[in-house]
Amino acid sequence: MKQVSKAEIKKQIEQKLSGLYSVSHEDADKVQMYKAVCLTIREILGDERLAYQNKVKKEQAKQVYYLSMEFLLGRSLKNNLFNMGLTATVTQAVKELGFDIAELYDIEPDAGLGNGGLGRLAAAYLDSLTSCRYPAGGFSILYDYGIFAQKIVDGWQMEMPDKWLTNGSVWIHPRDNTYEVRFNGHVEEHWDNGRLVCEHKDYTPIMAIGYEMPISGYGCKAVNFLRLWSAKTRDDIDMQLFASGQFLKAVEAKAMAEAISRVLYPADNNYEGKSLRLKQQYFFVSASVQCIIRHQLRTYSSLDNLADKVSMHINDTHPALIIPELMRIFLDDYGYSWDKAWDIVCKTVSYTNHTVLSEALEKWPEHLYESLLPRIYQIVKEINRRYCGILWNAFPNDWNRVSKNAIIANGEIRMANMCLAASHAINGVSALHTEILKDDVFADYYKIAPQKFFNVTNGITYRRWLAQANPELTALITDLIGDKFLSDPNELDRLTEFCTNKPVIDKIFDIKRRNKEKLAQYIKQTTDISVSPDAVFDVQVKRLHEYKRQLLNCFHIIDLYRRIKENPSLEVNPRVFIFGAKAAGSYYMAKLIIKLIWFLGELINNDPDVRGKIKVVFLENYRVTLAEMIMPASDVSEQISTAGKEASGTGNMKFMLNGAVTIGTMDGANVEIHQHVGDDNIFIFGLLTEEVNRLVGNYAPALYYSNDSRIRYIIDLFRGGIKGEPFKEIADSLLTGGKPDSYLVLADFASYIDAQNRVDAAYSDRYRWGRMSVMNTARSGFFASDRSIEEYAQKIWRLTKC
Repeated sequence: MKQVSKAEIKKQIEQKLSGLYSVSHEDADKVQMYKAVCLTIREILGDERLAYQNKVKKEQAKQVYYLSMEFLLGRSLKNNLFNMGLTATVTQAVKELGFDIAELYDIEPDAGLGNGGLGRLAAAYLDSLTSCRYPAGGFSILYDYGIFAQKIVDGWQMEMPDKWLTNGSVWIHPRDNTYEVRFNGHVEEHWDNGRLVCEHKDYTPIMAIGYEMPISGYGCKAVNFLRLWSAKTRDDIDMQLFASGQFLKAVEAKAMAEAISRVLYPADNNYEGKSLRLKQQYFFVSASVQCIIRHQLRTYSSLDNLADKVSMHINDTHPALIIPELMRIFLDDYGYSWDKAWDIVCKTVSYTNHTVLSEALEKWPEHLYESLLPRIYQIVKEINRRYCGILWNAFPNDWNRVSKNAIIANGEIRMANMCLAASHAINGVSALHTEILKDDVFADYYKIAPQKFFNVTNGITYRRWLAQANPELTALITDLIGDKFLSDPNELDRLTEFCTNKPVIDKIFDIKRRNKEKLAQYIKQTTDISVSPDAVFDVQVKRLHEYKRQLLNCFHIIDLYRRIKENPSLEVNPRVFIFGAKAAGSYYMAKLIIKLIWFLGELINNDPDVRGKIKVVFLENYRVTLAEMIMPASDVSEQISTAGKEASGTGNMKFMLNGAVTIGTMDGANVEIHQHVGDDNIFIFGLLTEEVNRLVGNYAPALYYSNDSRIRYIIDLFRGGIKGEPFKEIADSLLTGGKPDSYLVLADFASYIDAQNRVDAAYSDRYRWGRMSVMNTARSGFFASDRSIEEYAQKIWRLTKC
């Protein structure tokens, strides 16, 4: 990255303040200064972006386009300054202008473009693609309000609008790209010179307005982009309807169109919600494909070589409509034959699966497709017809198997199956997950095309989660092994030689305590709960879902609380249980578990019998910026999903990098963390995936309730109530109904309690725990997203550096 002097930075900031706000730095407020600094950095990145674009064009380098419904970026100012090597320069420039850079950082909201691990992974991959100098771009939607801002009221999650664009839009600038996306209507067919022509008639046009965010890379001149689409109508108002007195109807089309880019993941437990989600997916896919095709033709004047110059990656099934949309453009707009178009599409598109949960493998009502996307529906039907022929040849006379694997069957359209049919590469995101895909979820298709399947274990932007989030630990590591680890994460392995060095371990404990003091201060400010930084900080922060088993964590907390109540002199290390999680707005049981955690806090934190021994904290509105404070302060990382259910997880890697020790099942990337750190530096418990599979169908949770008094006490407490609030529905979900205790909380309870006792014993030995902490940081290099991107680039996208 081109270095810019302090004087030049100050000059540009002053120009922005004068031009935008007609003020000098003496009269500017903090928000004005924040925006002026951001615009200065954005302008520098813009110049670098243009230079990099020209270099890519000159070298005719292949590019990858990463399509995802979400990109959980976090804040951009601090990250860009770090990547550009301008942190010290801008900090001093801002100081000389009378401002504190830390206060400016705090003005920036987290970009409301994502929710959980899927979006954070997408953001990490854009960062590493750029840092590794690969030409790339991301595509998504410019959500007005993101997922939601979480507010806890008497334990219940309330979803509030996340008005992130107020101070976040400074990083986004409009592009001149506008594309028409067509919904509804009907298709008319006719023959022209022996070619079937399909025309989409009477459709509703929605305009996709393009905006762009620059993506910087660490220590390099590459700058890539994230293109975001906002939905608008051609006209704000229907003047004929307005003139006739139909005032509301006159602006109805505008409101309906703009709903597409209002929020991420609208509730889909009703027809209107399903329709809006499908509109969102087609809207951003169609605009993105049109944009990519336009760039291809401007650069090469032909689509014949598209697969040689472009890779389009489907991040989970949400962007799967890229497949029929590409076919539509090839067939209808450029007159390609089906076979030639299909060949190009299949060589261009690749797919990452992120889940083994059948309910998360997207399926859409066939009639919704037919009415909302009539031309796309025709193309999907033809893809399905041809694909069923392949299935029939592979499994002759096996109607059930063909139906199970078909793209269209039983009145639904299955997006994952369409991705299998069209993608030249299909990958899982951890070694265990990929084996489950091959052996179970996609077993039939794996028999047909095993060469398509790959594993690329997820990774994290380790520079952000270490160098930016934990600067004191980074400085110590630099003193010990030098700074090469900032560009080569494998260098972290050199820390293993210090795992028994007591002076080093003492310094690490001192750093950890200062990080815990910062988090304790935040907890006090936001929850009015006082916690001791000398306690074990036991943390579970992630999306709230039953398979992630925050409920199992609650079982341990209640059991420990009971033990202390029964024996006040019980010797245990003081522990603070910290949770952070958002639940989908329509996911009632997940919201009920949040309420349970909150009420446990009300019970335990106000009980003098356990004061000083355990506390329970729920931190509302979990987000990237909050995670950057939590990870460096954590001692214990809770990764306790049911074996075989978590595809990978990336929070486990961030905790590991910052020296937290994992307690977890052999699930997702925990398996590989275990392989890297060894038995002595992780606490593994619970059923293995194959044991879970054997238990399903024969599981009787009532036996655990009958035979284990600890479980009985906890479930009876749910029924009786906590602080006057009953949790009978949670108790019933574990013991009654068609599939009680679906995620085997009771089956893994005893093993989990045993592992927690081992955690307590290990923490009591200062230098044993210190060794474990150092080993976790040392072995975390494998889990850098730079490594993941190099694997994608070589095995799947076939990219070269530029």
